[in-house]
Amino acid sequence: MSSKGEEFGSISLSAEEIAAVLADTYYDADLIRQDSGEDAEAEREREVRSARRRQRMKEMRRRKKQQELIRKLVIPAIIVLAAGILLIGKRIAVLLKRPAAPEITYDSSLNVAGCELGSQIAVRLQDTLEELNPLTVRTLGGTSSQPPLRAVADEQTKVLSDELVSTNGVFIDVAAGKILAQKDAQMRIAPASMTKILTVLVAAEHITDLEDTVEITREITDYGYSRGCSSAGFEIGETVTIRDLFYGTVLPSGADAALALAVYVSGSQEAFVALMNEKIDALGLSETTHFTNCVGVHEDAHYSTVYDIAVILKAAADNSFCREVLGTRRYTTSVTEKHEEGLNLSNLFLRRIEDKDTHGEVLCAKTGFVDQSGNCAASLGIDKNGKEYICVTVNALNKWRCIEDHAALYQQFLP
Repeated sequence: MSSKGEEFGSISLSAEEIAAVLADTYYDADLIRQDSGEDAEAEREREVRSARRRQRMKEMRRRKKQQELIRKLVIPAIIVLAAGILLIGKRIAVLLKRPAAPEITYDSSLNVAGCELGSQIAVRLQDTLEELNPLTVRTLGGTSSQPPLRAVADEQTKVLSDELVSTNGVFIDVAAGKILAQKDAQMRIAPASMTKILTVLVAAEHITDLEDTVEITREITDYGYSRGCSSAGFEIGETVTIRDLFYGTVLPSGADAALALAVYVSGSQEAFVALMNEKIDALGLSETTHFTNCVGVHEDAHYSTVYDIAVILKAAADNSFCREVLGTRRYTTSVTEKHEEGLNLSNLFLRRIEDKDTHGEVLCAKTGFVDQSGNCAASLGIDKNGKEYICVTVNALNKWRCIEDHAALYQQFLP
């Protein structure tokens, strides 16, 4: 896969192709787990399968471009043709002016460009639309038509109060595109687990089946354990649904869940991070944000700003599925052999801030912590009229103070 990543949000693959790619991936994983003394034949076979998988990824991208071309050129052409036919038909009817002509009847269930039911044009258009429909791959939450959030400061923008503990922050009126308060909003920060907001958004844009499953490997669990990351609690060898991975990524901020999503989508964290940075570029943030992992582990090249995190949160909230996950307070995972009653997951930030007076309701939130950023959080709330606001803060003394800072900002700026 290229450094720019591979986009699969609109690729239509057969069950056989998907199975083949997954089979290659898991086969490679099995080979890697063999003893270091594996023979040359096994090594060659792994290289062949790796090359085959890369070739299939290349083919996926080619098919995606073909599908985009169809969507951009063929469908608009059909619409223009249909509209032209309808206009011509109306014009002819006016010119002929035949009062005694029988009324033309239409089938409202068909409604193909207003063509008479059973006509050659209607049948041809209907057949074409039926052929194009399977090419549309519907990912989780669909594709948002909303433009990226853009908010600016003006002479009325306030500086964050000294009463707040957080050292960096931004509070945005989404509808007005206005920064109501800020402090060092464009300063580079370590985004910590707020990174996972983008992780779930990119995953949702490339996944179609929530009930598909992933096996948790030792490589997945060891990555988070060796770096002191939080975990959802999945165990080695456990087969977990994609749905559970989304909630495990957000509610307990599980590194195991986030990494499993990345591997499921792209085959490796590196390839998935390429997709994340492509999304950052699409949001117009590439000059100030860059990610090197999908978990939020601190690295020099893994950085963002509180303003950019606000833009990312708005993009995630515009995806209906991501909004649901980011707004869930409690969730129980599916029953497995490792967890016969499932895992009870909780979004502590949402559960605690709902007890505060915010003059509204906080709907979505994701927290984070690394030494370089302290306790941080991004949240989206609404006032009593349903108007949206986004708040992002960094470097509170503890998670409770972080919640207090968000509650204070909502209370200050919501009517």
